Amino acid sequence: MSTITASAPAKLILCGEHAVVYGRPAIALPLVGIRARAEIAPGQPGSGISILARDLRRRWRVADDPGHPLSELITSTLAHYGAPGSTPDLRITIKSTIPIASGMGSGAAVATALVRALAVYLDRDLPPEAISALVYASEQRFHGTPSGIDNTVIAYEQPIWFIRQSSLPAVSSQLQEASNNEQRTIEPITIAAPFTLLIGDTGVRSATREPVGHVRQRWQADPARYEALFDQIGRLVTKARSLLAQGDLASLGPLLSQNHILLQQAGVSAPELDALVAAAQQAGVLGAKLSGAGWGGVILALVAPEHQNAVAHALRQAGAKRVIATTVREHFV
Repeated sequence: MSTITASAPAKLILCGEHAVVYGRPAIALPLVGIRARAEIAPGQPGSGISILARDLRRRWRVADDPGHPLSELITSTLAHYGAPGSTPDLRITIKSTIPIASGMGSGAAVATALVRALAVYLDRDLPPEAISALVYASEQRFHGTPSGIDNTVIAYEQPIWFIRQSSLPAVSSQLQEASNNEQRTIEPITIAAPFTLLIGDTGVRSATREPVGHVRQRWQADPARYEALFDQIGRLVTKARSLLAQGDLASLGPLLSQNHILLQQAGVSAPELDALVAAAQQAGVLGAKLSGAGWGGVILALVAPEHQNAVAHALRQAGAKRVIATTVREHFV
């Protein structure tokens, strides 16, 4: 057996985060130039499965930490798709250029890369929906109540419109998946004109489950207020999809900024995020907002190419630890 390598992209939610957990739509994008990678190599006879996570600076054996989400993902994937028998002897190395706990889907990308590598090892041709389902189960163990959007956009590697709803009527779309008695509508979206995003990383790390749980508590305490917020976000996302199909970036920008205000009202922004959004707006972006669960992580800024350098400089001056530029097109793969 030679070394097997597989990878998966980062993701970015353009608009609709948090509301998507409650049945409203979201638009998400894969970032193909920023990736997680998994390598599988033969291990010493009798060694079992070992994992080296370089970015976490941690090494462990699956048998010694079976409850770790990656250990559980490996075990469940082998059990579901592998031949019965003894545990194989494998060395798995995980590397990633995706900032951890930043709202860019680091965990789902690592899990997707791992499942893809295991599929090659098992000589299985797993379709995106099967990979997405395995990764979603892993995300549930790690994040509690994930929306399902990370595993979906990363597994399919294309810009998508996503709705998760338990009683959603059947609709016509190119991609649909159902699991855990939920129907998820997943549609590739039309992007009429390429556009440039700058991603500003606050350097503040926040586990997804924390702001997600916080929003759930506040929703339970005041459902009318939060349902109204989610409705506003849902209408905004629907309009954003139309503007992307028209290539109307000038009108898309203000919608993104409005989405940030609604996320502030939902209680998931942070001073560091607000500072980067304000700096981007003052530097002349079309629009800017936090992206992901919030309380840390990243913001995105929609920029005209001629303003890219000035906005990147403004973000660094406002405290961004890292600024990444990416061009979004309809087809990534």
